Amino acid sequence: MRTLATESIQKVGQDITLMGWVQSRRDHGGLIFIDLRDHTGLVQLVINPDTAEAFRLAEELRDEFVIAATGTVAEREETLRNPNLETGNIELKVTEIRILNRAETLPIQPFAEAQANEELRLKYRYLDLRRPKMQHMLARRAEYYTYMRRYVEAAGFTEVAT
Repeated sequence: MRTLATESIQKVGQDITLMGWVQSRRDHGGLIFIDLRDHTGLVQLVINPDTAEAFRLAEELRDEFVIAATGTVAEREETLRNPNLETGNIELKVTEIRILNRAETLPIQPFAEAQANEELRLKYRYLDLRRPKMQHMLARRAEYYTYMRRYVEAAGFTEVAT
């Protein structure tokens, strides 16, 4: 059964499976680190060469691949914790990786510092909506519409969709 990124905080010492998009991949002296993203947040995955098949697959991973990673949730060492991340105190020690969907190089990079021009972002709207800023704006807009709908309903109005 899949666990959400933010739920993994309460699962230290347990074996879990996370599914999501590869946000970044870093190869550091034999270990591979992957930031895995789902709709709740990010979790750092650690792949050791001792898990040969998982390590081989991790070497193939690129941004926006969709994967399932199984392993044990472990607390990070004090000096390696990331206070800027909700899951920054833990990591997943991966024992198995499954590639669920490969991704070609994207026409726009949703998580790059420099953003593509507006015309390109509109053309690839489905990618632009992955950006945290866009998700935040959509959530605020939904909250606004919900508030307004409740307000006018309480005033006795009837919503008519046209």
